[in-house]
Amino acid sequence: MDNSVLNPGDTLGIIGNSTNGVGLVIAARNAGIKVGVYGDNENTETMELADFRVVGALKDQQQLQNFAERCDVVTYESETIDAAVMSFLAAHTRVPQGTDALEIMQDRSLERAFFSQLNLNVAPSATIVSLDDVYQSIGSIGYPSVLKPIQKGLGQNRQLVIKTQTDIVKAADLLDWGTYMLESLIPFQQELSVIVAKTPTTTEFFPIVENRYRNHELMMTMVPAQIDPAVNDEILRITQEICDNLTYTGVFEVAFFLTKSGNLYVKRIVPAMHASGYVFDRATNISMAEQHLRAIAGLPLTPVKQVLPVVAVYFTTAQTNLMRTQWQIKPNWFFNFYHRTQLQAEKAVMAGHVLVEATSVKDALEQIDDTNIWHQASAETSTETAPETTD
Repeated sequence: MDNSVLNPGDTLGIIGNSTNGVGLVIAARNAGIKVGVYGDNENTETMELADFRVVGALKDQQQLQNFAERCDVVTYESETIDAAVMSFLAAHTRVPQGTDALEIMQDRSLERAFFSQLNLNVAPSATIVSLDDVYQSIGSIGYPSVLKPIQKGLGQNRQLVIKTQTDIVKAADLLDWGTYMLESLIPFQQELSVIVAKTPTTTEFFPIVENRYRNHELMMTMVPAQIDPAVNDEILRITQEICDNLTYTGVFEVAFFLTKSGNLYVKRIVPAMHASGYVFDRATNISMAEQHLRAIAGLPLTPVKQVLPVVAVYFTTAQTNLMRTQWQIKPNWFFNFYHRTQLQAEKAVMAGHVLVEATSVKDALEQIDDTNIWHQASAETSTETAPETTD
């Protein structure tokens, strides 16, 4: 028997318990694989669905080791998990994703070096350690720009959008935290991304999607993306080049900005499952979570085929009651309500998402627009703008 394959009856361990983990737990259990989840909060849907759960801090190495030794394979379900945690776990069990991609993509300077090595088109940037650096670099970076910590995942309150020279002085307090990166905000017409499943020998691409964000939260994902064939081909070419140079097994996302003039910029790589892939629960013959499971389980990847156009639209806690009418009258709308405690629901921005099946993306958008539930959000994202700082 091949020891590198995760078989029915084996145990998959999941580190983290965001909404990404829910689909993965379901996919694993459907395949006869037992699931353990490690996280710092037992009151999550991912934890509730697991065969066993360990509630502990990600710094508790004894707990982590005990968890790892109960699992045949461990995977992380969010790019926010510290690479050092996965490196520690890899000493005690199999971690097919590895840590290289996570280490690179959690550090903006390493990420930029990776992009530069492949000669990819990215927004102009500069490393910043002092306020003088900002003043000296702003001429080449331009306005508007954004100041971000070198280390990702520290939150929007540690970032600063610089629209004019008078904004620069506001950076003084932020720079006390450490090294930053100043990055030009590229005006874009569309934000696009591709979900890829990768093994050491093969890759499978999901269809390219268009994403819309509002207030730093993913609001809508549309598939297929409404783009020229030449843009489609270039995105796939770039993504394949990234695959060829990235040490990683599993599903990940590559995101792009497309400007009005047709210029394509690589925005980021998310070395994990991403919410933009939820749309494939209905749009393709295999879901993102199922394909990720196949990759990390050592199974052949399923060739991806689009079944029909789908738009995923997210709703807030305040919009939850408005979903009830749509629930009762829309046979082609598929609802996913996130299971949260009352306290979690009050803190969370998004309460769930709807997958709208249609004959075309245009038809799906018209159905969504006709409800007037998302009218304000749709209007605010319909014109060309500088991108929000979503990482």
